[in-house]
Amino acid sequence: MYKILSIVGTRPHFTKAASVCRAIVETPELEEVMAHTGQHYDANLSDDFFKELDLPKPKYQLNVGSGKPAWQLATIVLKLDEVIEEEKPDAIIVYGDTNSTAAGAIAAAKNNIALIHIEAGLREFDKSIPEEVNKLITDSITDIFFSPTQTGVENLKKEGVTKNVYNVGDVAIDNIAFNMNRIESNTAILEKHQLKKEEYFFMTCHRACNTDSYENLHNIISAIAELDEKVIFSAHPRTQKAITEFELNHLIDNSNIQMIDPIGFWDTQTLVRNAKMVLTDSGGIIKEAYFHKTPGVILDKQTEWIETVEEGWNAIAGPNKEMILKLVNHHPVPTHHSNCVGNGAAAKQIVKITKEFLDARKQESTRLSTTHR
Repeated sequence: MYKILSIVGTRPHFTKAASVCRAIVETPELEEVMAHTGQHYDANLSDDFFKELDLPKPKYQLNVGSGKPAWQLATIVLKLDEVIEEEKPDAIIVYGDTNSTAAGAIAAAKNNIALIHIEAGLREFDKSIPEEVNKLITDSITDIFFSPTQTGVENLKKEGVTKNVYNVGDVAIDNIAFNMNRIESNTAILEKHQLKKEEYFFMTCHRACNTDSYENLHNIISAIAELDEKVIFSAHPRTQKAITEFELNHLIDNSNIQMIDPIGFWDTQTLVRNAKMVLTDSGGIIKEAYFHKTPGVILDKQTEWIETVEEGWNAIAGPNKEMILKLVNHHPVPTHHSNCVGNGAAAKQIVKITKEFLDARKQESTRLSTTHR
């Protein structure tokens, strides 16, 4: 029996962990212990997702909450160190590119625990982006690299990393594919907001480069307010706060924009799947829109999900009003769709490869122990 410590802390982590948890449960040789850092401390962004996704209740709640990035990362490392001391896991799984991810990676490396990075190899090539720094930190000390795309594999190869690198697809897509009937039958959220298929836009905006900049946020919201169709704007608490502080509410009042509080995973998938188009700076929504074959406009200057742009399903506008309006009004629906972010089988591959890795490490340890007697 091998013990796996899974570290989660944000909405994207929960959606990815749900798929991996299912695969671990189906593998008798593996036991999972989950630690929730509390990086997302809002109940709508955390507790509700656990209930929706049928995730087991985390054994450890670190309750870190909000704070400056360096403080948050350091606090998570210190608290995880205590968890590792208690559990003595054989491997640690981290997801994506958050402060919780980087902190989990550092804690694993400092305790000489095998580190598994799910969503490895993605790059934005801009260290001013907090997530990019977390990506680089994590991949520099990872033992098994599970990339969601071939681009991720190629990025790692350019950095000299070729051992234990696997393109398995994206585990969040597993969760969507596994629950497609649930998504397609979920009409309540459409009825609640009086929406018809492909007669509205769905929008999210939460990245610091947009919410911390008056100019960027003003450009984005003023562009959205000029669209002809209704826009359902699922607004992160940080975004809502920025809109108020920058006095941008007047752009939303009496416009086509309907701003709503963060919604659950299934409601989000239903709105993405049925939208005419998605506008977002979220990496998660970008790939989810691609999977649902919903065109998207990216409200950021770059994206890790290069393949979705190359196939024409997503287009990069950045926080540029003119470009946003141009891409929304002139964005033909592509005809080619290769399922480049995965087809729903990533988690099973991850668990199988992880077990094989741990078996090989155990055999090597036994061999060395025998040799030195």
